[in-house]
Amino acid sequence: MLKQEVNELLTQTGPGTPMGDLFRQYWVPALLAEELPEPGSPPVRVKLLSERLIAFRDDDGDYGLIDEFCAHRGVSLWFGKNEGNGLRCAYHGWKYDVTGQCIDVPSEPEERGFSQKVKLTGYPLVKIGDVLWTYLGDPEKRPTLPEWEFATVPADQTFTSKRWQECNWLQALEGGIDSSHVSWLHSGGLKSDPLFKGAKGNQYNLSDMKPFFEVADAPGGLFIGARRNAEEGHYYWRITPWVMPSFTMVPPRGDHPIHGHLWVPIDDENCWVFTFDYHPVRALSADEVQAMKDGYGVHNEYVPGTYRPLANKDNDYLMDREAQKRGETFSGVKGIAAQDFSLQESMGPVVDRTKERLVSTDAGIIQARRRLQKAAAALRDEGVIPPGVDPEHQKVRSASVVLPKDEAFIESSADVLKVRPGVAQASV
Repeated sequence: MLKQEVNELLTQTGPGTPMGDLFRQYWVPALLAEELPEPGSPPVRVKLLSERLIAFRDDDGDYGLIDEFCAHRGVSLWFGKNEGNGLRCAYHGWKYDVTGQCIDVPSEPEERGFSQKVKLTGYPLVKIGDVLWTYLGDPEKRPTLPEWEFATVPADQTFTSKRWQECNWLQALEGGIDSSHVSWLHSGGLKSDPLFKGAKGNQYNLSDMKPFFEVADAPGGLFIGARRNAEEGHYYWRITPWVMPSFTMVPPRGDHPIHGHLWVPIDDENCWVFTFDYHPVRALSADEVQAMKDGYGVHNEYVPGTYRPLANKDNDYLMDREAQKRGETFSGVKGIAAQDFSLQESMGPVVDRTKERLVSTDAGIIQARRRLQKAAAALRDEGVIPPGVDPEHQKVRSASVVLPKDEAFIESSADVLKVRPGVAQASV
């Protein structure tokens, strides 16, 4: 159970809110690079942290993320013409560069210098890996660029997708932290999904339905260990890193790629989920990449021309009751990703946490909420920069390991939970 005022603090991320200010300390994903594939590409609407913005790429290839609305009469610049070194409003021709600076007002004499006095809000937009990242905070406090391993390995070793999720960011994130549901909700996928099946760890997931959780502090957030019985005298551990505010990485299975998510608020009732798969030491195979594009693993199929999942609340997530009866899927929804977001969205746009009844397997969720609340208050009251901003905090991996029962997971796994270039992930 959570007090209503705490629930509101954690879920509200618009300008001027404590959690909104927290998110504005970080570089966050804004778009996939494929959305602005070349210089002069059409502008793209972007909404982040309740701010309506426009992303574009000028003819020099420079990226910009600026206020969506022209300073003249408030027309959306999505209708604008991307020409030369800026974006020209379709209404009266006012033109803006990638920083938001107005560089031409055709109706005003150039010698008056009127355009120099007009500037829209603008944010940096930087390509790292498959993602265009932005920083929406104080320019004088802009942190070092992100160094997540999935975004910095060679291009043939990584794949990123995104989806629009129709609920608050926090309940989506909490689904990523919670691995106790895997033995139930994803039981069918462990046997059949091409990006999951065949791993020895799957047997442990399916044979022990009562995991025990331990949570350890990390510089950037938490390591959440889920323990299940393995061979005699041993436990199977699945260790999930959570890096503040919204990065999670799923523990690997066999030699399958590692996957994970970054959950970014659109507004208080919607979020973007940027989903990655990568392998630290080898290229992804053509079959693996095709499986990701086809919606397997933690990715999903889309409504054509959008990033909205094909299975969505308007079509009841393509629920198949017969497949549920036959045991092909535990919930009747096909696909690991759709199984997750269908249930997260079923809670409503913002779940009422004053009514919940948490249990021991929710330890990671409880600790994450406390860390978020504490960090937001420290930033608001004392200006303390939160964990996870430092790129060193981002150099983490998930792991799945089998350990003797008398060994503590965090001490025994310390090395494999760090990024080690050229060394494969620890996996079962």
